[in-house]
Amino acid sequence: MAKTATSKQVGTATLNFNDKTATLPVLGGTLGTDCMDVRKIQSELGIFTFDPSYGATASCESSITYIDGDEGVLLHRGYPIDQLAENSSFLEVAYLLLNGELPNEAEFTKFTNGITRHTMLHEQIRNFWNGFRRDAHPMAMLCSVVGAMSAFYPDSIDIHDEHQREISAFRLIAKMPTITAWAYKYNVGQPFMYPRNDLSYAENFLYMFHGVPAETYKPNPVLTKAMDRILILHADHEQNASTSTVRLAGSTGTNPFACIAAGVASLWGPAHGGANEAVLKMLGEIGHKDNIPDFIKQVKDKDSNVKLMGFGHRVYKNYDPRAKIMQKTCYEVLGELGIKDSPLLDLAMELEKIALEDEYFVSRKLYPNVDFYSGIILSAMGFPTTMFTPIFALARTVGWISQWKEMIEDPTNRIGRPRQIYTGAAQRDYTPLDKRG
Repeated sequence: MAKTATSKQVGTATLNFNDKTATLPVLGGTLGTDCMDVRKIQSELGIFTFDPSYGATASCESSITYIDGDEGVLLHRGYPIDQLAENSSFLEVAYLLLNGELPNEAEFTKFTNGITRHTMLHEQIRNFWNGFRRDAHPMAMLCSVVGAMSAFYPDSIDIHDEHQREISAFRLIAKMPTITAWAYKYNVGQPFMYPRNDLSYAENFLYMFHGVPAETYKPNPVLTKAMDRILILHADHEQNASTSTVRLAGSTGTNPFACIAAGVASLWGPAHGGANEAVLKMLGEIGHKDNIPDFIKQVKDKDSNVKLMGFGHRVYKNYDPRAKIMQKTCYEVLGELGIKDSPLLDLAMELEKIALEDEYFVSRKLYPNVDFYSGIILSAMGFPTTMFTPIFALARTVGWISQWKEMIEDPTNRIGRPRQIYTGAAQRDYTPLDKRG
């Protein structure tokens, strides 16, 4: 069982304002930048801090994921992401994120069996899909169905019951592949495929997504491994927008299904979960390698509004460590599918080469990120672009529930309440309607 993260005081910072002085503790964690604890700044100096989008503010203590954007480091519970992606499985990473340690053989067997036996959805949930338009966006379906799960599983919504928290985590991780696959099947008018207990987590998702009753589904080990890697690489990423949304919703005491639905809604935004879809759109608009120089000129032109998608990251100022693994996986998938000459991949590789050698991008530290290759892989594996973000949500569910669980078990947890700088009208008196000019 993971222990509640605890920082230590490593120093103090003194602030002076309006003849008042405040001495504030500076806290340090295991790794990363120290943080000044400003919780008493209002009571001692009569002011708040101002940090739009929280780019310089730590919102919580966490022992789950660590990112060093300057060095291109991503650790889950201390383990480098490349080691996990190469040697582990998604469910093993899920156990690690939830519990703080890698499982032994008996623990992993018990965990895997628990997930496997929760993959089916309550049969009445199937009726939800009939209420959607056939062309409804899959993320709309995910938001609705995940949020409604609290109505179908009321025996696991008591956040103060440790056993119920565990069962809700199992249900969310286990059922998200079924929900995601059924959203696609509903879009295309194919029969829903029920989960199979004889398949692995990644195999089961691919079966429910691509399988049809008229044919026997045969898992492909290369594609299964690729799917597993994609899920691992998207499992958690520290306090991003959707994870922060889950934590903020959870701080109110609402049930975990509502919290994860809030995370799905946040991920739906194109600035967050839709980046890999934007990469494919960009490559399609470029069309050919010969058009790259002109495209690069447009990117550099501030007035063109043309952006280089799949490069750069809000946190990483170095090569995204996930991108290297995704590049390798991309070659493996295309090789397995017999796609020897991929214009899309050739175009992507040439664009990457030019961007990494161009001083404009190098000086701005715009390196390829995980989205640059993931869209190409998913497209090659037969996933339409509308399913890219739902698959992201499927993977990130384990990170969301791990972060939620950590927050709920933190004795210092309080309801989130950001402050503001008010810039509206000062107090004024009401004027009756007939006296207004």
